[in-house]
Amino acid sequence: MERLRCIIQYDGTHYAGYQVQPNGNTVQAELEKALKKMHKGEGIRVVASGRTDSGVHAKGQVIHFDTTLRIPASNWRRALSSLLPDDIKVEDVEVVSPDFHARYDTTGKEYRYFVWNAQEEDIFKRLYHHHVRDTLDLAAMREACAYLEGEHDFTSFCSPKTDIKGDKVRTIYQADVIQEEERITFVFRGSGFLYNMVRILTGTLLEVGRGERKASEIPGMIEARNRDAAGKTAPARGLFLWEVYYT
Repeated sequence: MERLRCIIQYDGTHYAGYQVQPNGNTVQAELEKALKKMHKGEGIRVVASGRTDSGVHAKGQVIHFDTTLRIPASNWRRALSSLLPDDIKVEDVEVVSPDFHARYDTTGKEYRYFVWNAQEEDIFKRLYHHHVRDTLDLAAMREACAYLEGEHDFTSFCSPKTDIKGDKVRTIYQADVIQEEERITFVFRGSGFLYNMVRILTGTLLEVGRGERKASEIPGMIEARNRDAAGKTAPARGLFLWEVYYT
């Protein structure tokens, strides 16, 4: 028996999120279906670093699973990818310690959210960017990002639908806004993220960028510990799980 760790990429457009659920196809379901074929009908459970919501994409999702197959790690990538849909790709595979856990061993994650900031929508980017026509104040959004960094209770930036029962204290190591012509990228790197947290952070920063809120209001939003205190939730399509850290 070997435990394998895989880095996978997926276009979440046509999936009801990562995690298996009764209503709608998911990325996990496709992975386990492919592994079941490889294992001649034996069910193989896949564990991910965390789940992503419907419509959210991943460039660096990490999974692990146990296998009895004796296939060189270098061949796993091609073998598994050949059984997956075109919108799911295995980027890397390696044999890891039997006690490695894709979820519990994480030390941090990076998410990126892409905004297409132009008057006209680019139809070739519409599935991976949130289109915003308004002129955005980058300096104000960057000022707001500085207030988000550090350890805080992010209850105000978490969906009330969360199933998290513990505290909502998380640490954001980096929050930044990068502009490259019409594309604006919001970068969030932290110890962990709550349900819809990155999308609510982004939606709030966009409100700051539009002048609907001030950057200086961010500490008050955090202190309120109330979802109603923060901004709207940005659409799923612009969000990517970019990288998962284990050191």
